[in-house]
Amino acid sequence: MTTSELEVSGSSWDVSQFQHTPYYCEENVYLLCKELGTKGIADAQSSDLYVVFISNEKKQIPLWHQKASSRADGVVLWDYHVICIQRKGRGDSPSPHLVWDLDSSLPFPCPLARYVSETIRPDFQTFSEFQRYFRIVHAPVFLRCFASDRRHMKDSVGNWLHQPPLYQPIVAEDGTVHNLNDYFDIRATDAVTGTGADMTNEVFTKKLGVVITESQLEEFFSQIP
Repeated sequence: MTTSELEVSGSSWDVSQFQHTPYYCEENVYLLCKELGTKGIADAQSSDLYVVFISNEKKQIPLWHQKASSRADGVVLWDYHVICIQRKGRGDSPSPHLVWDLDSSLPFPCPLARYVSETIRPDFQTFSEFQRYFRIVHAPVFLRCFASDRRHMKDSVGNWLHQPPLYQPIVAEDGTVHNLNDYFDIRATDAVTGTGADMTNEVFTKKLGVVITESQLEEFFSQIP
């Protein structure tokens, strides 16, 4: 199915067609971005894709409709989570931007507006320490720069907290072997305060992208040139 066919049919993809290792969402999304381009679902260079890290200083972010949850509403309190957002072109009848979340029970992919409403649930009143922030990184930049040797998944004596993927760890193009913490360490003071071009231009050049608040998420993607 081509990108245009997906837009017309509104079909969802089978999550099992994509690599998924529980608790390694950053690596899952790294591979997802590559595969979406390979399958022709996204641009071959991943230029319409954005990797989004969700976290905060307390490393406590509530997200709903997560398959790892044992609750009926699917809520999970993650330390951080990573998704992919595909920005659709604008025109007379623009298609909705899409969220690719391999850990979600919502349609795959899910329109951004629905994902915000049902997974992020900004209308749900939470304590300030659960405020979520979003680090948005342009996928081509992420695919060049991201690296993880999975050290964050080992305890103090070197035992795995969760079994790693069978493939080799991801190494950045410049030889860096681990910089995952740079991506998921997110503080309220990191959030940009500008609007329009001031808020979006840096996402194409900065290795770590830009950090925004949940109230800026939909606006951010509507303003990317």
